[in-house]
Amino acid sequence: MKKYAAEFIGTFWLVLGGCGSAVLAAAFPEVGIGLLGVALAFGLTVLTMAYAIGHISGCHLNPAVSVGLWAGGRFPAAQLLPYIVAQVVGAIAAGGVLFVIASGAQGFALSGGFASNGYGAHSPGGYSLLAALVCEVVMTMMFLFVIMGATDKRAPQGMAPIAIGLCLTLIHLISIPVTNTSVNPARSTGVAVFVGDWALAQLWLFWVAPIIGGVVGAAVYRFVASDEE
Repeated sequence: MKKYAAEFIGTFWLVLGGCGSAVLAAAFPEVGIGLLGVALAFGLTVLTMAYAIGHISGCHLNPAVSVGLWAGGRFPAAQLLPYIVAQVVGAIAAGGVLFVIASGAQGFALSGGFASNGYGAHSPGGYSLLAALVCEVVMTMMFLFVIMGATDKRAPQGMAPIAIGLCLTLIHLISIPVTNTSVNPARSTGVAVFVGDWALAQLWLFWVAPIIGGVVGAAVYRFVASDEE
């Protein structure tokens, strides 16, 4: 239960910190943090939580990471469902807190997107379904590749949170214009349930693509890191 509680808290922090920066601070009048600030915020949530709960639960914070680590032989199948449930509930709880805060400002409306992920007309840059699918698969693939490598026994010890946090920052710098960056089904669900409508209708992509990418990334790392020729 302590592992599941840690995943709940960690995912809560990721969604509140990352999506909160996008909703509350990205375009704040005159001193908004912009795309770079939002990307950094997501990376910082993972970095801080990796040091805070990495030794408790492994700090997955993401169903695609949990599934990918299982595919990579690093995580038991028996814990997959409880981890994913804890992550999704934590993300929705963070979405609720963010909604309460954001709705305290005049002019707030969920029609602004509430940091939801989307494609087509709901992509920040108007990118197609195919572009969004490829982007989410490849970005999550590289995320799992870095996670597997940074946490390998042969990697420099104690540096994994930095590498993983910076990797997530880079992923956001690349893909915010395409899908508003998911690479995390829980993060997508946590805000989509409040927007409803199109956000829920397009949510399937942000479960399917990251999980495919996570499995592929873990498999590729296992192949590359294997001692066998």
